Amino acid sequence: MSIIAEYNPDLALRNISEFKSGNREKEECIPEDLRVGKIYQFLKQGQRHYWLEGEVPLAETKGQNQLSLPIASVIILEVTHFVEKNKIYTKGKYKVVEIFKDNKIHFERFNRI
Repeated sequence: MSIIAEYNPDLALRNISEFKSGNREKEECIPEDLRVGKIYQFLKQGQRHYWLEGEVPLAETKGQNQLSLPIASVIILEVTHFVEKNKIYTKGKYKVVEIFKDNKIHFERFNRI
């Protein structure tokens, strides 16, 4: 038996169209109304660990490690692991610090530029 845990340097969520088409839960997707200062919930399959001591990038994922450039800087406020129907999930809350409207580099590893 082994423990499978993933360490994520960013929060990667799906496009909201995945929720609208019925493929994903709303919390698995980037909200349409993404706003600075607002707190949102997220949901990821698997036991994931996030850095909680500062800002991390929020990116859009298409799966299989296909990530966009960061679309926002967020602070992860809360993380909980749970089991449902024999599958492990990670849920939590994040607060939007800044939304990026350009293609500039805004992070270098865990450092905000």
